[in-house]
Amino acid sequence: MPETPQRTKYIFVTGGVLSSVGKGAVTASTGKILQARGFTVTAVKIDPYINYDAGLMNPYMHGEVFVTEDGGEVYLDLGHYERFLNVDLSRLNNITTGQVYWEVINRERRGEYLGRCVQIIPHVTDEVKRRLRLVAERLRVDVVLVEVGGTVGDIEGLPFLEAVRQMKLEEGGNALFIHVALVPILDVTGEFKTKALQHSVQELRRIGIQPDVIVARSLRPIDEEARRKIALYGNVPLDAVFTSYNVECIYELPLILDRQGFGDYIVEKLGLKPSPPRWSEWEAIVEGFKRYSGVVEVAMCGKYTKLPDSYISITEALRHAAAYLGVGVKLRFIEAEELEKDPSRLEELEGCDGVMVLPGFGQRGAEGKIMAAGYARERGIPYLGVCFGMQLAVVEFARNVAGLEGANSTEVDPRTPHPVIDLLPEQAGIDRMGGTMRLGAQASILEPGTLAFKLYGQPVVFERHRHRYEVNPAYWELLQRKGLVFSGYSPDKRRVEFIELPNHPFYLGCQCHPEFKSRPGRPSPLYLGFIKACLERSAKRRGGAP
Repeated sequence: MPETPQRTKYIFVTGGVLSSVGKGAVTASTGKILQARGFTVTAVKIDPYINYDAGLMNPYMHGEVFVTEDGGEVYLDLGHYERFLNVDLSRLNNITTGQVYWEVINRERRGEYLGRCVQIIPHVTDEVKRRLRLVAERLRVDVVLVEVGGTVGDIEGLPFLEAVRQMKLEEGGNALFIHVALVPILDVTGEFKTKALQHSVQELRRIGIQPDVIVARSLRPIDEEARRKIALYGNVPLDAVFTSYNVECIYELPLILDRQGFGDYIVEKLGLKPSPPRWSEWEAIVEGFKRYSGVVEVAMCGKYTKLPDSYISITEALRHAAAYLGVGVKLRFIEAEELEKDPSRLEELEGCDGVMVLPGFGQRGAEGKIMAAGYARERGIPYLGVCFGMQLAVVEFARNVAGLEGANSTEVDPRTPHPVIDLLPEQAGIDRMGGTMRLGAQASILEPGTLAFKLYGQPVVFERHRHRYEVNPAYWELLQRKGLVFSGYSPDKRRVEFIELPNHPFYLGCQCHPEFKSRPGRPSPLYLGFIKACLERSAKRRGGAP
């Protein structure tokens, strides 16, 4: 007789004291710990903001916009989940207040509530639960991890906390709560102060949620006295208190938590029957980030450099590639506007082993990015331009090699005499901004014999996109005649996906965002090729072999 399929388990992760405390890393690490024991998992991020998705948010507000395979513009924590768990998530894995209320209001307008008074409870909470169970139903995984964004006590998060409280009642032993909260260290005495964590647990219990597990976020492992206080006032066994402390490599966190007994405690609480944990492959990956010889330095030219989380997938992709090659990577962030104000700062690029011009939108900093692309081209410095970075490399080439004075992107200068970068034709009639770009995984056909083809080692690749503009077909013939190589096209040959320069150590631009599919131990081919080129330049500059 076949076994009855195991019912999906749910793990809800909440946070206290302050935001950005590390819930995302704990959520991803919990998933990794379960995977190591043979379970299938997925992760959902609940974002209580009213925005429908992250697509229209300035990166300074919320970090980078991560793009899923199906074109969802989602919060950056989904990038953590994908990198840790080596899975492709979808737009369903990010739930916002905007999405929930949009659906509830549309149902009310369609008459689905039959004249009833529409309320937070049960209509909004029911919609939240429906979305969470939809993920479980479609993916058929053993465990669904749900990170509730924000901090316990935030007014916008209350409907979501009420929804997951109800789910715990409905799921019984198939659901578990993990609470992550800050435990600061008092500078004067060196003491761990647990009072703020205690209050966050009290606030959680006031709304009907008793955590099953508490993870103290601290600079270093908490001592036994602090653990006992947390257990006593958090109303959990001492064995249910763990520490997430600062680590050299973020990918080490699952190993650190598991050594504390975190994984064993969770599977026992959920009644799961695990296989012995298998960590050898992950441990080897982590060692690659911690044990390396030599460091390459990459100049990161962008417009959101004061918040590195604005480019977190790119910085992680560079680290993945460097670790794979057994080297470290140092990132030098350069604000593009500062290059415009002081062109002499371009000389900083000479001291770097590679230059990246980072993605972004709009006029601010565009000329500085163009200057950086030109400097790398002229000085033979390895260059990687992603999305806008590719487009502005084309602009620079058009101006300074093809002789098109005033060439530009119509996004930056609508009156440019030479719009070498122009709006995608299908974007012309669009009057709504949210979710209307060319988004998600798209195919590219690579030209044999090119650098792009060599890096990928195959003729067709699928990478994720997020853009409205493209290389203007009216200028293709001239640009190619002047030496710019179009090394990849869309399958219909209507748009350029990759550009490169043949007589350069490494000069490549891509319209896609390959960083979104980079994984530790499995780096993006483009980033791997770029770091290899940086390593070769570093060796030559220092007079050694690469």
